[in-house]
Amino acid sequence: MFSFLKPKVRRSKVPQNEIMPTYKRYRLMSLLGVFLGYMAYYIVRNHFTLSTPHIKELLNLDKAHIGYLSSCVLVSYGLSKGYMSSLADKADPKRFMALGLFLCCCVSVGLAFSPTYTAFAVFAVLLGTFQGMGVGPAFITIASWYPRKERGMVTAFWNISHNIGGGLVAPVVGLGTLIFAGEKWQVASYIFPAMVALSFCIIILLLVKGKPEDEGLPHLNEIIPEEHSAFKNAAHKTDLNSWQIFVKYVLPNKHAWYVSFVDTFVYLIRFGLLTWLPIYLLQTKGFTKVQMGTAFLIFEWAAIPSTMLAGFISDKLFKGYRMPPAIIATAVVFVAIIGYFESTSITAVTFFAALAGCFIYIPQFLASVQTMEVVPSYAVGSAVGLRGFMSYVVGAVAGTSLLGKLVDLYGWNAGFYLLLSAAVLCMCFAYLSHRGMKELLKED
Repeated sequence: MFSFLKPKVRRSKVPQNEIMPTYKRYRLMSLLGVFLGYMAYYIVRNHFTLSTPHIKELLNLDKAHIGYLSSCVLVSYGLSKGYMSSLADKADPKRFMALGLFLCCCVSVGLAFSPTYTAFAVFAVLLGTFQGMGVGPAFITIASWYPRKERGMVTAFWNISHNIGGGLVAPVVGLGTLIFAGEKWQVASYIFPAMVALSFCIIILLLVKGKPEDEGLPHLNEIIPEEHSAFKNAAHKTDLNSWQIFVKYVLPNKHAWYVSFVDTFVYLIRFGLLTWLPIYLLQTKGFTKVQMGTAFLIFEWAAIPSTMLAGFISDKLFKGYRMPPAIIATAVVFVAIIGYFESTSITAVTFFAALAGCFIYIPQFLASVQTMEVVPSYAVGSAVGLRGFMSYVVGAVAGTSLLGKLVDLYGWNAGFYLLLSAAVLCMCFAYLSHRGMKELLKED
């Protein structure tokens, strides 16, 4: 790893009487930093999805080609999320996250000058690769600064960052279109979002802190002793490298696999709807581009209130158990998928798209919280990497390429049945993960 990415350990210790005030200030700054940083990652990520109708028209592509192009981002992101999150376990989170965002902005500019399908595919792979540098530092930061009893609400707050970022894409591109009127669509779709996201690199560097012990504070378990947490007595394994941590604490861990499969089927549904929402609404449901953009924004932002509520419920009502509300939310998504495909009016389709968006992010974020709790704190990045690999390389690719191929061969009904099957499998693995969490807490 490059030396400038390694954690910088503060030599002087924070005085005893200043530990709690410093801890509270640093953890709030860090949470705000990873929130705004990850929001910016989505500004230079979902702009690619929103531009697919333009790419389709520019290069005269069919649905399968658009699916393959989207999969270039997803596969590279899934692979990158796997090894980048593992590397992040040993890196300074703010430098690692800021560097990834800067590289995403550079790739976004490259997309604006792509003249061929091959060029778009190459830059799509690069975009997915550098996007993988964002999520690991965010989860490591939350796990380092917040105890289990608070992670439901905290992660719920952080999780809406990508809903806000994804929802901001359409307004940002629209603003870019107004500012750069008369220019090619690539300027508004790629260059202007990159300009907006670039400023957030500085925000990440200013706000995000390293782990408490790197900032002159005691370990989190010493600051806030846990009463109900697995691995609460686990020592920090500074002598193990990223690969050793992954092989010892993640790869043979059935609980990490259960929660990874929950997220895999969530991502199949999420990307099956999100990736094809623009084309499906324009071609099948008769939406205008304005109506499609509105539905796209609603799909992303509808999750904000439900995610916050689910975080509170999982902390308070379910006493830190994440999977029961995830199962309930997935059942609602199952119903919403049926309504989305079967409805004929614009109002009804938009409502069911909003309902699906409102609830699909609940099991996604609860799975992310569960991931932090099925491994020791020093293996969080590696566990996030496994979940990310499975979510994107298996789940998201199935929701884009596989769904696109099925639609080309058998029509939209084939995609409909694929999404419903994914919802059922998601609930099955959520149950296994819930049972597994009970086992872990009992063992500890």
